[in-house]
Amino acid sequence: MNQPVFDKQEQFDKIAAGLLTGESIVAVYDGLGVGTGFIGLTNLRVIVQDNSFVGKKTALTSIPYSKIQSVSYVSDKSMFGKFASTSTIAVHVSGTTYEVQFRGDEKAAHAHNIVLWNIMR
Repeated sequence: MNQPVFDKQEQFDKIAAGLLTGESIVAVYDGLGVGTGFIGLTNLRVIVQDNSFVGKKTALTSIPYSKIQSVSYVSDKSMFGKFASTSTIAVHVSGTTYEVQFRGDEKAAHAHNIVLWNIMR
């Protein structure tokens, strides 16, 4: 089994603290921009930290792969090439879309592929 990858230890620790029996972490990536704190990917679900609640409240939202209808990968390359590029994945669940923006393409592509592989099984 591969070792999980992550950007920040405290984000990894939040995901690890809430694991279910038989669940393991695949990746935890820091999100950019307003709203999303990070995305956690396990063998059972996607976990998104949402910082956009009123009153400085934060939610950890768990999305089982079986409930995800689609995942999108959106690349926003600047006209100057890879230097200033960002990428976003969007996870679509029952009329709600959860978006996470990443710094660069590699982490977004990895997250997208993990979600896609799990929803296609």
